[in-house]
Amino acid sequence: MRTDRLRSVLLVAALGVLAIPFVVPTVWMVAASVKPLAEIFRAPPSLWTDSPTLSAYREAFSFQPFAQQYVNSVYIAVLVTLITLLVSSLAGYAFARIRFPGANALFLVVLTGMLVPSEVTIVPLFQLFTSAGLINTHWPLILVTALAGPGVLATFIMRQFFIALPVELEEAGRLDGLGRPAIWWRICLPLARPALSAVAILTFLASWNLYLEPTVYLTSPELFTLPQALTRFTDSYGGPMWNTQLAAATMTVLPMLVVFVVAQRHFVEGLSHSGLK
Repeated sequence: MRTDRLRSVLLVAALGVLAIPFVVPTVWMVAASVKPLAEIFRAPPSLWTDSPTLSAYREAFSFQPFAQQYVNSVYIAVLVTLITLLVSSLAGYAFARIRFPGANALFLVVLTGMLVPSEVTIVPLFQLFTSAGLINTHWPLILVTALAGPGVLATFIMRQFFIALPVELEEAGRLDGLGRPAIWWRICLPLARPALSAVAILTFLASWNLYLEPTVYLTSPELFTLPQALTRFTDSYGGPMWNTQLAAATMTVLPMLVVFVVAQRHFVEGLSHSGLK
């Protein structure tokens, strides 16, 4: 028992040390966002300030349509996540359970989508969306994210999860007269909640952090998403407005941290059940 306790203490200490490079920048960002501009680069540096202020948060909303940009990121990420959950669960179930000629070869072709960088396809996609009249709209951000790299990874996770489900469950459903769609909806999806949670978090995060695609497809500030909006907090000389930018970055990051902390158990469980532990 003493050996196990010592091992646990050493493990927690090692994890605490490894967490420092990830936690300290986030804490500094939040603390600096409530500092006056003159104190951010004060020497010697200090983490806290004696005169906290929320002026940077107010300026973030008055400098540009930040509230609208926040709404844009939220609804795009939610819509992309819902589409990805639907498509990946259907495709993953088909690859896992339906036997048809060339299934394995087709699945390998689908997986190659994760090997193609987005920078390679951005020019032909831009020409495609230009011909369709969808430039300076949110449709390219929704379609590309839901059906490209994040969607391929989601399909892989769902396929691995469905493969691990006992076949007897589906056989029992067939004996009750259920077809493929009903088995997918009534049996497989309720059991796939851990994998669906992992897919939802990964997809939402991928859509939330998009920067290249909004920069290419969007030109109107009221249509910008948050990563694109963060680069626009500059003064009249083109220099960064540090306190305002840090305040906007804090409002951008904190929701994702909260979602991940709340759903991390389902996230880890979904990855472990889909063979990605």
